[in-house]
Order: sequence, then C-alpha cells, then structure tokens
Amino acid sequence: MALKFSTCLRNKILGGAPVRGINTITGTGIAAVNGGAEADSFTDTGNGFIAAGFSVGDSVLVYGFTGAMAAIHGPFILTSVADGTMEVATGSLANDAAGESVTIVGLVGGSLKDIFKDGVLKIYNGTQPTSPDNSIGGATALVTITVSNGAFVPGAVANGLEFGIPALGVISKNTEVWSGVVAASGTASWYRFYANAADAGGADTTYIYPRIDGAVGTSGRELNMTSVYLTAGASCTVDSFSITLPES
Repeated sequence: MALKFSTCLRNKILGGAPVRGINTITGTGIAAVNGGAEADSFTDTGNGFIAAGFSVGDSVLVYGFTGAMAAIHGPFILTSVADGTMEVATGSLANDAAGESVTIVGLVGGSLKDIFKDGVLKIYNGTQPTSPDNSIGGATALVTITVSNGAFVPGAVANGLEFGIPALGVISKNTEVWSGVVAASGTASWYRFYANAADAGGADTTYIYPRIDGAVGTSGRELNMTSVYLTAGASCTVDSFSITLPES
C-alpha cells in the first residue's frame, strides 16, 4: 500500500499558491528577549500567540519595535510556542521591552506542513477510493481526529492538527494529542487527511482540495491501529502519524 496525494496537493507542492492565510498578532504587550546562551524569545503579556495560530516550525517577521529591534525583522523560525512565549534561535534577537505597537506576521508557504496546518483526519469504513480526488462514496466517517477531540471548524485554528519539524525526510505529528470519539461502530479500512477547508469529501473535479488518503490496518499500513474495529462512544487516539518523502 502507499499514500495517495490529491491532484490539488501535488500541484501545490510542485509550485502552486499556499492554501493558508497569514497568521498575525499585533499588540503593545509584545517584547523581544535576548536569552544569552539560551534561546531568544518573543513574549506577550496578552498570551495570544497560540490563539493567533502560531506553531512550532512557522517562519515569522516582526515589525513595530523602535528600540534595539527596530532594524531586526527576521524571518525567524519558531522553535517553541506557548500562549505567552515563542522561542527562536539563540542570537537572533536584541532586548526590546513591551510598550510599542508590535506586529508579528507568520509566513505560510507551500510545504506539506503548511498546506495541512490545522487540518483534520477522518477514518472511514468501506473501500478506499482509487484517488483522493474521488468522493468518499458510501463510506462512513467512523471517527474524526482533532486535537484532544476538540470541535473542528474549517478556517479556524482551534483544534486543527499540525505536523512538527521535518527531519531526515520524515514529518510526523507534533506533540499534541490527536484523538476523537467514535461516532459509528464499524471496521476502519482507510483514512483521508483534509486541509483546513470546508471539504465535505465529494468528488474534486476542479482540483481545489488538498487531500491525503491512506490505508488503515493493524500492521503494514499507512495508519496502524491496535484494533481496526471501532465502537461508537469509545475514544480513539492516534499516537503516531508520519509521512516520509523517499530518497528515490
């Protein structure tokens, strides 16, 4: 078996426009901190970084500082993100206190990580379509996987799934809990990973939806589970999920 990429996804990876908007936060409570031998960081007394949609691996620019950071704009790669602190590489920033109107802008590109930022994973029964461009047909979504079973709303950052930083040709789920409550009992046989869009799983004849389809099983599949039979009302957690770009 092998992962299957939709036409839209292949076009975007090969050079299409990104599918996500740009995350932005503006406030007077944002400061830049030179961490010395430790990581440098942006801090926010308003604790708004996660709510604004920033996540590890994002590239950001900063504007609005008038002190030591006035001429330092980036881009910077975020190495950790919390509500009130975003870390970047040591030696990137100068100390500049809060008080100015500072804007941090996330640069979202066309990588697979960016395309599926805050996406959702649905696990189905039935026969896997021959292409992710095809409709899910008569398949039933047994469970929808989000962050800690939170409600997924297309276009919103809350509870959408995100990947971590790629390494050695592999990108994996980040450290968040990917889980859902099983909506219907049945045997899981395949999944579809959707981007953060209002995609109902129908036929995509104009190639506007990035999708990844994969097989589900207990071993040797793109998504391996302890048991493929899911019971309505039970919790389903995806502990491991990764995508590998082969060397050849």
